[in-house]
Amino acid sequence: MRTPRTGGDPFQPQRREPPINLPPVVLAALAALFAVFLLQEFVLGYATNMMVWQEFGFIPARYVHALGSQDLAWLWSPLTYSLLHGGWSHIIFNAIWLAIFGAPVAKRLGPVRFLLLWLTSAAASAFFFALTDWGAATVLIGASGVVSAYMGAACRFVFAGGRFLPQAHLGPRLSIGAVFADPTARAFVLVWLVGNLLVAVGVSFIGVSAADIAWQAHVGGFLFGFLAFPLFDVKTPRTLIF
Repeated sequence: MRTPRTGGDPFQPQRREPPINLPPVVLAALAALFAVFLLQEFVLGYATNMMVWQEFGFIPARYVHALGSQDLAWLWSPLTYSLLHGGWSHIIFNAIWLAIFGAPVAKRLGPVRFLLLWLTSAAASAFFFALTDWGAATVLIGASGVVSAYMGAACRFVFAGGRFLPQAHLGPRLSIGAVFADPTARAFVLVWLVGNLLVAVGVSFIGVSAADIAWQAHVGGFLFGFLAFPLFDVKTPRTLIF
């Protein structure tokens, strides 16, 4: 005689999954990005927006002049530029990848280390951009470098089982050698790097001109997240496997 299967106790309330299953710190980051963008898009005028980009965007030219002879934008712009975006496609694209790769990183690191990684990777991305375009008056804006850092960090643990699983944040931290030994992780890293190198030589994607893509910030952020992740990881904080 078989015991009939039931769907659980009908008298117990069923647990419902939230419609948006993202860590609160990721939702807060997305809300902040869209709040700043909507303020620029619908409240501030063109002239004011130009002033915002000038004051809070990252400009490599600032660092070829004496810092004492200018305002303090050189100090905060390596961080604040990551909150600014130049259009709907720019912010939506970054938001999607932030949700995908920021979520497992936030679940693994917690909100404080997640935000610390944001700040440090923003600066790392900015100065990698500056090194490749030293002294240029170009204005760098967008969270792409930070998002790339979360991608790089996620590569150290989300593909440990060969698949990107919902509980991937619980996986072991992979050494660099183990990442490239794993077919899925290796393919992701190589495709990502090749895609950005193609942009560097002028290949455009999805109707976006290569000239408008700061591939240097992407590469700088990815390398920072990939290499520095053990410093932020709480799984085995005393064992730094590079």
